Amino acid sequence: MTTATPPPVAPAGDHHDMAIALFAVVVVVTLGITLWVGRQGNAAEDFYAGGRDFTPLQNGFALSGDYLSAASFLGVAGLIALYGYDGVLYSIGFLVAWLVVLMLVAELVRNAGRYTLADVLALRLRHRKVRAAAGGASVMVTLLYLVAQMVGAGSLVALLLGTGSPHARTWTIVAVGALMIVYVTIGGMRATTWIQIVKAFLLTAGSVLLTVLLLVRFHGDVFELMRQAADHSGAGARYLEPGLKYGATLTSRLDFFSLGLALVLGTAGLPHILSRFYTVPTARAARRSTMWAIGLVGGFYLMAIVLGLGATALVGSAEVRHANSAGNTAVPLLALVLGGGNGSTGGAVLFALISAIAFATILAVVAGLTLASSAAFAHDIWAGAWRGRPRTRRGRIVEKPSEQQEVVVARFAAAGIGAAAIVISLFAQQLNVAFLVGLAFAVAASSNLPVLLYSLFWSRFTARGAVWSVYGGLLPAITLVFFSPVVSGSKEALFPGIDFHWFPLENPGIISIPLGFLAGWIGTLTSAEPADADRFAELEVRALTGAGAA
Repeated sequence: MTTATPPPVAPAGDHHDMAIALFAVVVVVTLGITLWVGRQGNAAEDFYAGGRDFTPLQNGFALSGDYLSAASFLGVAGLIALYGYDGVLYSIGFLVAWLVVLMLVAELVRNAGRYTLADVLALRLRHRKVRAAAGGASVMVTLLYLVAQMVGAGSLVALLLGTGSPHARTWTIVAVGALMIVYVTIGGMRATTWIQIVKAFLLTAGSVLLTVLLLVRFHGDVFELMRQAADHSGAGARYLEPGLKYGATLTSRLDFFSLGLALVLGTAGLPHILSRFYTVPTARAARRSTMWAIGLVGGFYLMAIVLGLGATALVGSAEVRHANSAGNTAVPLLALVLGGGNGSTGGAVLFALISAIAFATILAVVAGLTLASSAAFAHDIWAGAWRGRPRTRRGRIVEKPSEQQEVVVARFAAAGIGAAAIVISLFAQQLNVAFLVGLAFAVAASSNLPVLLYSLFWSRFTARGAVWSVYGGLLPAITLVFFSPVVSGSKEALFPGIDFHWFPLENPGIISIPLGFLAGWIGTLTSAEPADADRFAELEVRALTGAGAA
């Protein structure tokens, strides 16, 4: 019979020191990779697409590394530890989303684009307003995602230091922000990809290790694991049934449906995922990369379910919530117990190892996100929209910026976006990281996915429809979040002391995603300029055959 009470506590603090030492090793290794790879090429294709010479297996690991973020390793397991069945449902949305990517996006985006989402749109909609809208939406999505990763880093290091001090979290967020700026400005996509590959391997190996140890502890009896989890959840049998978090009221059911819609549709609109398809040489390689990613991500989420149940069974929901109200530290606490408990050598080693892997996860994902957002700003907004045409200045013609100038601007943009992410993260430290990622998915599904699908598959789609589609999904999503319980009106809100919310749901996807599609349709029907049939034909041929692809 397994209990939720760890072994007797011996001297405290050993596992904290070891974990911090491993953190330092992770930082040194990733910086070494960045410096080594960053010297291999400075061309725009190297910075944005890593030279397009990664194999499907390598890119599959990198895709899963980009996707398996702090929300996956910390947030999803934490939600399962606190809410059981409802947390499991949350993880399903992350996995199902890859089927949309595989069937509708991967090969077509690789053939039709060059570096960013806006490149796909610009192939047939050659208007600067379209590039500006798509680039701005991409920056917004990646910024929300960055905040989630940095909040996860703050929670993790606070646990490692054995303190709930806000100063520890603050300095952690600042340090992670500084590191991600270094990764992007020096290494670009090539270094970021290798960091993702290493991180994905470590994350998978760590998850397998914990899962095996947990199943051995319960002698392979998954049903006993579930019974113990229910016993130590504080909710009894309700822990294994739907409704503990999302099903109690009609509002919570709608919120869960909204969240599921955002997760399933949002992946295909995430800028840092779309940019991964440009790092392989062909569309076939992009499809095979996606299939590798589906296998890796699927296996990981199966293990995340087991680990969430294990955290409840061996640590207890109350202890998980006490360590972090959002459950973000459930997996490191489980590792400590599986290794022998607080004060044991095995517990200290396993706790330190898993925490270091989680920290590597955060560092790798923030690098990919920062690169995607800086590319959107430099390539789409600055070079494509603002400086997209030759112009006259003081009697002389100023040509369009070169790709090398773009790269310089992208490096500066990485610093600015990193600073903005740091500031926002300092106000969002008590929010569950999986929930924060859900918001990013909702914005991506509302603004990026409609315009991408319309552009690829609707011959009548126009530039006005594209602009309306992006803003018609983006602005409602941001507005509804601002007036939701996430920002005010609850103890876990960004501003818990005030209440100006009127939108009852935490995730806006159920409203903002249909609005994005509707706005694109209305904008196209009311457009004075008809669609260019020749440009759509060019897009269709390139997307389906790869003829003329970069």
